[in-house]
Amino acid sequence: MRIIAATLTAATLVFGAPAKVEPNESEVQDIINKFAAKETQFLKARETYTYRQTARIQEVEETGRVIGRHEVVSDIIFSSEGKRTERVVRAPSPTLRNISLSPEDEQDLRSVQPFVLNSQDINLYHVRYLGRETLDEISCYAFAVKPKKMEPGKRYFSGIVWVDDRDLQIVKTFGRGEGLRKKNYDQAFPKFETFREQIDGKFWFPTYTVSNDTLIFDSGLTQKIKMTVKYENYKQFKSDVNITFGDVADTTQTGQKPAEPPKKQ
Repeated sequence: MRIIAATLTAATLVFGAPAKVEPNESEVQDIINKFAAKETQFLKARETYTYRQTARIQEVEETGRVIGRHEVVSDIIFSSEGKRTERVVRAPSPTLRNISLSPEDEQDLRSVQPFVLNSQDINLYHVRYLGRETLDEISCYAFAVKPKKMEPGKRYFSGIVWVDDRDLQIVKTFGRGEGLRKKNYDQAFPKFETFREQIDGKFWFPTYTVSNDTLIFDSGLTQKIKMTVKYENYKQFKSDVNITFGDVADTTQTGQKPAEPPKKQ
């Protein structure tokens, strides 16, 4: 099992080993196509896994004192009929004072923070090669990624992805969720880092997302937040029934519906 540590260093040369040559333009495009294909395989594989997701958001004063919290623990599971769904395990009433979660935040939690750049979506993004870097002794290609255009109701990733130069899979992302601004909505979205870990010896799965950022709203409100999302206990679902993908389980009875201050992602 190989895990990416949070420390990022410049590309380093192992003593006694030859320096790795930077890929040319055509080789870069080939790398992009190959890692998108690998991400497509990973996305399909991940949809056959169960796991627990724990999302925590804290409002923090400049002194570091926590003044508000939001937490949801949920299991991504399959029913006996093979229907994939989300079951909320624990969702205490939120105590956030100045911000609340918006539908865009929920979209980011599900698809942007554990970002997968597959072959189907690759044409939606500008992907620019930045160079080689080393993450916790793992040699990677770094790419800047941003959406070419944005459509109403959709969320996109904008930032940097690091791709293992051996497995050609994303092992870390850094950036934020983006989308078209809604009229009369004062929203701000935090920068985040998502780290992946090789779970099954083949694919790199998101295991940890972290954010420590200050949200700046158009109204002039600023709010420092801390966010962590953990993805744990990955287990492959095995069944003779066909797998289907249903809606997220109804959480209106769990007490997790936030209040209505300025919308935060």
